[in-house]
Amino acid sequence: MATNRDSTFTHAVLIDRTPLPDHIPKVEEVGASSAPLASAAFFIGDRCKAFNEDYMLCKHEAKGRGELECLKEGRRVTRCAASVIADINKHCLAEFRTHWKCLDNNNHELWHCRAEEKPFNKCVFDKLKLQKVIPNTPKGEVPIHMRDHATFK
Repeated sequence: MATNRDSTFTHAVLIDRTPLPDHIPKVEEVGASSAPLASAAFFIGDRCKAFNEDYMLCKHEAKGRGELECLKEGRRVTRCAASVIADINKHCLAEFRTHWKCLDNNNHELWHCRAEEKPFNKCVFDKLKLQKVIPNTPKGEVPIHMRDHATFK
């Protein structure tokens, strides 16, 4: 037995226009999609480490219920990340754009974009003095982003 029903859309977009309390700092969104954020992630991590740790500590102390309690710390993280993106755009725009477009075109797989990553890293290291530390890199081993030939043998 076949029935023919018109489909209906039952979801509505709800926007809460209630202003945030005054004690929560105002902040603009970062305004970047996933590829630029992935490209700049290690540099955001370097400059914003203290803010990230404060936010994670707040979330931990709130036992997973820190949405409202940790807005202030979260806004600081967002503001810091936006400042890193702005500085990279100001000082290394061409290299940054080349790298994140490569990531965007290669499903965010970093190994496809090592050639584009080197000049971007050099620009950020030289002009912004930020570091790139890859977690769990074995001691004494050259990090993948600093190798001449980024292949495994």
